[in-house]
Amino acid sequence: MELGDKIKKLRKEQNRSLTEIADICGFSKSLLSKIENGKTMPPISTLIKIADALGTKVSILLDDQQQSGTIYTTEVQSQSKLVKTEKGYSFFAFAVEREDKLMQPFLFVSRKDEHDSRHVFSHNGEEFIYILEGKMNYKVGNVEYTLNPGDSLYFDSIEKHSLSPITNEVKYVAVFTQSKPGPQQ
Repeated sequence: MELGDKIKKLRKEQNRSLTEIADICGFSKSLLSKIENGKTMPPISTLIKIADALGTKVSILLDDQQQSGTIYTTEVQSQSKLVKTEKGYSFFAFAVEREDKLMQPFLFVSRKDEHDSRHVFSHNGEEFIYILEGKMNYKVGNVEYTLNPGDSLYFDSIEKHSLSPITNEVKYVAVFTQSKPGPQQ
């Protein structure tokens, strides 16, 4: 099942309207409709807000084949399953099939020539990023950091944050925490 279909199915199972979920998330009903109909791939921060509003986790929205135990992912798998967003980056969600996980780990690839530097992220939880390749500026609140391979940041992700690639491509791992699932009222 595609991402938009999963969101729509969960929303309808909960007897909730587009307007209600969009209002909780802080964006337009039109945007949520485009996501549900597969017309746009939202950034991770938007997926986190939708998952929170529906009382689930991002990993459930991305893959409903749940399993427990150790999840092994090869480099080929992570590279071949990168999902491209309209915000100038691609992502791969590690271990989406792992049920009840506490961490939400992702691989991000951001390209300088495609990146929308105007996009600012903010969502519940905490975030850890670790630079694998390339160089970028990463702003958290009012402070901007220049990050090179091996550098990392850990911050409250409710703080507004944004990035701007310096090199043509930046690869980094990000790990998010997400608030405990449970429908918001």
